[in-house]
Amino acid sequence: MEMSMKIDTQLIETMLENARGTDSRTLDEILDRADGMSGLSPEDVAALLVTESPEHIARMFEIAGRIKEKIYGERVVMFAPLYVCDYCVNQCVYCGYKCDNVFRRRRLTMDEVREEAAILERMGHKRLALEAGEDPVNCPIDYILEVIRTLYEMKADNGEIRRVNVNIAATTVENYAKLHEAGIGTYILFQETYHEPTYRRMHTAGPKSNYEYHLTAFDRAMQAGIDDVGGGVLFGLHDANFEVLGLMLHNRHLEQKYGAGFHTISVPRLCEAAGADLSMYGDIPTDERFLRIVAAIRLAVPYTGMIISTRESPEMRKELIKIGISQISGGSSVEVGGYSLRESSEDGGEQFEVADKRTPSEIMTWLMDEGLVPSFCTACYRQGRTGDRFMSLAKSGNIKNVCLPNALMTLCEYMMDYGDDAFRAKAEALIEKNLPKIENDTMRERTTANIKKIKEGGRDLFV
Repeated sequence: MEMSMKIDTQLIETMLENARGTDSRTLDEILDRADGMSGLSPEDVAALLVTESPEHIARMFEIAGRIKEKIYGERVVMFAPLYVCDYCVNQCVYCGYKCDNVFRRRRLTMDEVREEAAILERMGHKRLALEAGEDPVNCPIDYILEVIRTLYEMKADNGEIRRVNVNIAATTVENYAKLHEAGIGTYILFQETYHEPTYRRMHTAGPKSNYEYHLTAFDRAMQAGIDDVGGGVLFGLHDANFEVLGLMLHNRHLEQKYGAGFHTISVPRLCEAAGADLSMYGDIPTDERFLRIVAAIRLAVPYTGMIISTRESPEMRKELIKIGISQISGGSSVEVGGYSLRESSEDGGEQFEVADKRTPSEIMTWLMDEGLVPSFCTACYRQGRTGDRFMSLAKSGNIKNVCLPNALMTLCEYMMDYGDDAFRAKAEALIEKNLPKIENDTMRERTTANIKKIKEGGRDLFV
């Protein structure tokens, strides 16, 4: 029987209501299952979201930290967004790009795309998240495909973009097939909110106002051959507990129908944007609540990457990394042509307010000071470790045999190409400290040899 993606609002609300009666013994059993890294059911997650037991909340954070350490180790993947077009026909009340906001809109030319890419490459970035508004006239799929080709062809000195993830509006199977053919990495789309009445209030006009079409986008993407998809919601539009369960049910649907759920889950929290009044949103999670949400997701889907953007402050990002976040953006601009504008000290139109304004080098230094390994790895996609193949490696524990080696090699590349003396000393020490942690003897020897080759001029070495 064909399974279609649907969100049953009453089912989620009933789960949350029933979860309020969960006793201590059942909570212990749920946390024991989570500690075994086998994942949790939506009902289990509901119990963890609503409990007020300090003992069980504390244990949630402990287990989330252990899962993060065991599966992801010390590595933290880095990326940057690239906004190429802010024309948009949608009326999303929380977004700076909504169609009734009056500002000078832009669509980058291919020369401007190359200029932005060159700046990002000089910053050391290897993977990008391509971002654009929805406008079939000013931003058709052929334009996006041309941007992707341009990015993959662009080289600046030793810099190159090796993976382009794409965050564009829900589209057709035909268009997703074109994106797949173009060699994208992960297709990313935020549901924004799974609560349909709220969704309709927040998206009042334009194609995005079609809740069902938006909700079923990943089905069409997977039917077109894209097997790495990334979900997310904008926390603050509706009750956070409801949104987490919506994510869990969506992930379960994809696993059951296509053999692989979300490759990543993003957890953006509503923040200031042009034309958006935060006082009208009563569901924005506090910092304490937000940390619990991230911990609960980490327990529920231990093998799914989790992403946090520069919406969050350096202090909050530090805490989030400890309990689940495995990918972060760095040196980000959230406006079209923003990297070039920043170099010339000009201002444009940001989609939202950035809280962490540090450069990639500053963020990498901070991560290394925390004992973490910044990674620009793009190997899994190029080695075919995507979709169900990635998940089988992750669940077997074997993914770590390639993640740490690739992280160390990309750190060495960055060190050689962009690091000053102080950075190089710090990175060298971190690499030497982490090489012995590669458990497989053959892989450790290969990584050591590749790092030597990188220091001698070799580039783009991966396993």
